[in-house]
Amino acid sequence: METLGPRIKQLRLEANLNKAALARRVGVSDVTISYWESGAIKQIGHERLVALAGALGCPLSALLDNDTSRPAPLFLRADGPPPWEGTEAKGIELPIELTPGQRWDGDCHLVTPAPGEALDYLNAGDLAAIAPSEIFRQPGLYLIEEAGRLALRRVQQDAKGELTFQRQDDATPTPYTPDCRLLGKVVALWRLETP
Repeated sequence: METLGPRIKQLRLEANLNKAALARRVGVSDVTISYWESGAIKQIGHERLVALAGALGCPLSALLDNDTSRPAPLFLRADGPPPWEGTEAKGIELPIELTPGQRWDGDCHLVTPAPGEALDYLNAGDLAAIAPSEIFRQPGLYLIEEAGRLALRRVQQDAKGELTFQRQDDATPTPYTPDCRLLGKVVALWRLETP
């Protein structure tokens, strides 16, 4: 963990935060932030690391893992493009055992809701593997663009073969409209267990 301090400083500067602002977000003093960045305090508890990652707007792995060859979960935001667009984000290939009943080939991306984001079907701390695709492959959860915003919807075909979209809190599917487009199929979903 000898490179944790410089990583904290680098991520803080990238987030345009001074030490005092980061300290307020994490719930510690700015002196503690200085100690973390300098390496004077080498052990940081899990709760503080999670708060630090949230305050910096980065995945926990960006703080802990110096190996950038491994893909980290991407933050999913309702406003903006799919999280893998415009980045050097690496996709992963999931073993077939982790995706029973799914028909898809190719890479997928691990995503989690960005701090403060509220999304149907995906709660804070949950992790989803999404295979980018603009093609309907089978009924299930999809990342879609709807009226310029990203959303997760249950997508299926009606009796006429038309796509329908269903929100988490609405049992009535809505028909396809020109302002909807498929962006990716959710091929696996892991829920954060809370005690």
